[in-house]
Amino acid sequence: MSRIGKKPIPIPDKVNITLKENIIQVKGPKGELEERIPRGIAVKIEDEEVIFSPVTNQKNIGSFWGLARALVNNMVIGVTEGYEKILEVRGREFKVRMQGKNLDLDLGYAHNILVSPKEGIEFEVTDDNKIFVKGINKAVIGQQAAEIRGLRPPGVYKGKGIRYEGEYVVQKEGKKGL
Repeated sequence: MSRIGKKPIPIPDKVNITLKENIIQVKGPKGELEERIPRGIAVKIEDEEVIFSPVTNQKNIGSFWGLARALVNNMVIGVTEGYEKILEVRGREFKVRMQGKNLDLDLGYAHNILVSPKEGIEFEVTDDNKIFVKGINKAVIGQQAAEIRGLRPPGVYKGKGIRYEGEYVVQKEGKKGL
């Protein structure tokens, strides 16, 4: 069975968790999130903890048990601390600017690319071509960062492009002359 699902989630002071049928809603200082709990998982809120347990003995219930617990834990962390992903833009001719709330990316194409944030997402750009994608929903932040990275993935020969901070790109050896 699930080891992750067995661990209770402690509820911080400024967080309010409500449960209606199989929808759990988490409110905190940074905002509010809600998620549907899979069928077959029981949720109890007692003693400032959220406890998950399986109701049925189906084949995949252990994976859904751990999934439900991980999703709610990510929601609690998101509404208290928030999440961020950092992207690095490498390449001398590549530039990143803010245009209102949108990102204006000059990635070597014939035109600039304008990226508007999804709901609940904020962008921040530093002088050394780093893009900070911030918000409270971990899944939406990851999707937005992946879409931005997909606009110009790092090249395998020179390593130019957009990559996650700390990502290692294996570079191929160039053509050899005789």
